[in-house]
Amino acid sequence: MAYDPGAIDATLAAAVGDEPALIAELREAFLDSAQRALAMMIAAESAETWRQGAWRLKGLAASFGAVRLMALASDGAAAPIGDGETIRRLRRAIDRL
Repeated sequence: MAYDPGAIDATLAAAVGDEPALIAELREAFLDSAQRALAMMIAAESAETWRQGAWRLKGLAASFGAVRLMALASDGAAAPIGDGETIRRLRRAIDRL
């Protein structure tokens, strides 16, 4: 699965048109939401909370065309609670956006 750094910007541009300030604001909101979903997974004390964080991240990624992040979040939902490798992969994918 290839990483497409422009996918989020293209999705946002299709939604709001040629409005660079609005695209930047929405991109920031997306990244903030992704970080919160990851934080939810990191702080999870139950498998259910872990899965909810992963599903939230997956849905968010799908909404913005972040295909790689969506796939990683889907895999993360099936991973054991607190899985360090899953957290590292998700954090790296979010940081690359």
